[in-house]
Parts: sequence; C-alpha cells; structure tokens
Amino acid sequence: MIELNHILLFLAIVSPIAVLARAWRREMARSWRLASCVVLAITGIGLLLFRKEAGYIGAGAWFALLFLPAIGLKRVAELSAWHHYADARRLTSLLRFVHPGRELRQQENLFRDLQARQTAGHLPPPAALPSWRSSNRLSGCWAVTALIIVNVICFAIEGRGSTNPVTLSRLGALDTNLVVWGHQYWRLGTALFLHYGALHLLFNLFALYILGPALERAIGGVRFLFAYLVSGLGSSAGVVILTLLHRITSAQLVGASGCVMGVVGTLAAILLRDRHQPEARARLMNVIMIICVQVIFDRYTPQVSMSAHLCGLATGFCIGLFL
Repeated sequence: MIELNHILLFLAIVSPIAVLARAWRREMARSWRLASCVVLAITGIGLLLFRKEAGYIGAGAWFALLFLPAIGLKRVAELSAWHHYADARRLTSLLRFVHPGRELRQQENLFRDLQARQTAGHLPPPAALPSWRSSNRLSGCWAVTALIIVNVICFAIEGRGSTNPVTLSRLGALDTNLVVWGHQYWRLGTALFLHYGALHLLFNLFALYILGPALERAIGGVRFLFAYLVSGLGSSAGVVILTLLHRITSAQLVGASGCVMGVVGTLAAILLRDRHQPEARARLMNVIMIICVQVIFDRYTPQVSMSAHLCGLATGFCIGLFL
C-alpha cells in the first residue's frame, strides 16, 4: 500500500523543482524562486531529522508557500477583473505574509490607488461576481462528472473490502491468470473502476478533475468517454500481454490511473498536432512535464504499476492522433 508520507514527500520535492524549471525557461518573479528554494530546504531538513514525517513537513511548507499564494493570486486577478479593488487589496495584503516580495507590495499599492479612484467616482463600481455554477470547473462536463460519480459508487460497493485482495478479486480486479486461463475478459474493464483504499481513489479522481474538463471541452463528452474507456482497456490489455511475455511479474491490479494517463496521452497528441496554434506549445510542455513526473514517481514507488500507466498513455496518444 502506498504511504501518504511517500506521496507528500514526492510532491514537496517535485513541485518546487518544476517551479524552478519554469523560472529558468521564462522570466518569473524572484519571490517564486525564493519560495521554491525554501520549500526544498525545509523538506531536506525534514528528511535529515524526521524521515518518517518528512513528507508532511515538506507538504506543509509547499501548501503555505506555493499552493496558497497561487490560489490566492488567481482570486486576486478575478477580483480585479470585476473591479473589486478593495477586496483584491486586502487579499494581496494577506498573501504578503506567506509570500513576501516586491511584486505583491507593488500590487497592493496599485489596488489601493484604484480603490481610491473608484471611491472618488473615476472608475466603474464593483460588478457582480460570477455565480458558483458558472465558475464551476465541471460545468458542462457531463462525462467527467459521470465518471467521478461511477467511481465513487463502485468504491462504496467495495466497502471495507477495498484493501482486501479477496474482495477485490471477487469484484473484478485485473489478474492475468484469471483473464487468460480463466477466460474472464471482463476483468479488463471492471478493474478500471475499483480502487485500493480511499487514498488511491482520491488521487485518481483529483487527477481526473484537474485534467479531464479541458479535454472534454476540446473534443466533446462522447469522444472523451471513448478515449477514457479505450485507454483503460489498452492499459489492462498491455499489462496482460507484458505479463505473458515475462516482462513484468503477475500482480493484482485495480484503479483508474491507466484511464487518466490515457487522458494525458490524448491531450498530448492533440496539442502535438496543433503545436503551431497560440499557447499550444506551452501547454504541450506542461503535459510532457506531467508525464515525466509520473514516470519518476512510478520508478521510485514499487506499489505502482508503471506498465499500466505507460500502456494507458500510449493508447490515449494513439486515440488523440485520430480524434
């Protein structure tokens, strides 16, 4: 079973490195580079002094110094776009406590000036902010929403047996011997909707929530559903074939991660095909970074099937070339 400390430690190391890599490729605020170095330093100290809790320590620093400022700055931009300068100034002032830097101080002074001009009547009054429904990430994405619901229902059916190999096998976990010699081919599909514990489910659904809506809006719900399911089947079939060829050892597998990697592969193929379009190249680089991070994570996490992820990725990429 994958330990939460291991996942958080990986996040606390890779995320700041990704920020530094992006800073190297393009001009970024000095405060982001400094915050990334601080997160890496805190994580390193945690590894030296408190190895078993290092992931939690590093993740706490990442949450406070990188994640919260990123979410907060996005909200500041939204408030500014709708002329809520007073709220934007207050939020910017709060962000300076966890992300100090000259840029935020300049931004706070700008909002203070805009607020004064708005009070004097020289600027438009604050507009009504968009409703939650209109800003909901899943708005209009029926396929992603349905898949999240189905996965949650299947996990509820697993109940307390979600970490019991016997229960998972009975419900349809992928087992090469049962598929090939028992002719239970339905396991290629049922395994995609089973998960080993709540943590496994949450990570897969979070990845689907982050990556899925963009692809569904680009290709439509029916095509997204097709890419998701076929990528998952390709992932399962690839694992069976590699096991028969003795390239990997036989193991019981469950989870939607092969499907999610198929979504990444499909998105990569579409961006590669349209790489000459504005911003497509930058988005493609982000997708490639996601793939590299996943491969590194799989390499140093024995409980995760790299073969399933790569087979799903390859299947999704092939689908994306023809969509």
